[in-house]
Amino acid sequence: MGMFSFLKDKNAVTTPTDTAAAPSDTTFVRPAAWDAPALDTSSLTTPSVAEADKSSVGPLDATNTAELQQPIIDAIKTVFDPEIPVDIYELGLIYDIIVDANKKVLVNMTLTSPACPSAQQIPSEVRWKVKAVPGVTDAWVEIAWEPAWTKDRMSEAAKLQLGFF
Repeated sequence: MGMFSFLKDKNAVTTPTDTAAAPSDTTFVRPAAWDAPALDTSSLTTPSVAEADKSSVGPLDATNTAELQQPIIDAIKTVFDPEIPVDIYELGLIYDIIVDANKKVLVNMTLTSPACPSAQQIPSEVRWKVKAVPGVTDAWVEIAWEPAWTKDRMSEAAKLQLGFF
C-alpha cells in the first residue's frame, strides 16, 4: 500500500492506517489545484548536447580527462536529487564524463525516472557546476535513458545511507 489509501471519492484521502478504524478527522479533500495533467515526458527539454554542439566537442584528451576527472566528480557530488538525501554521483546517475582536448566536458547521465519532477533542474545544475570547475572551458549534459537507472547503480555508501543494507 502506498503512502495514502484512496477512498471511493478520488479527492478524499486517508492515512495508511486501517481504513475501517481510521477516525474521520484523518480524511481531507484534495484541492483541485493539486490535480495536474499527466506528465508527457516526450515534451521535456533538458540541457543536452544539441547536434550543433556535438560537433564542437573535439578529440578526447587523456591528460585533460585525468587532470579534471576528480574536480569534476567533486563538483557533481554537490548536486542532490531534492527527493533523495544522496548526491547524484553516489546514486549512480552519472554514466560518463568526457573531456576533450579543449577541456570541454560532456556529462552523460540519467535520472531515477523519466517522470522525475527535477528533470529540468538537476541537469542544469550539473552543467552549471561542471562549467565552474577551474580549467573547464565549457560543459554539456546529455540525458540517457538506456540503460535504465536501478538501485544496483548506487554506491555502497548511498545504499547504506538510504537503508538498503
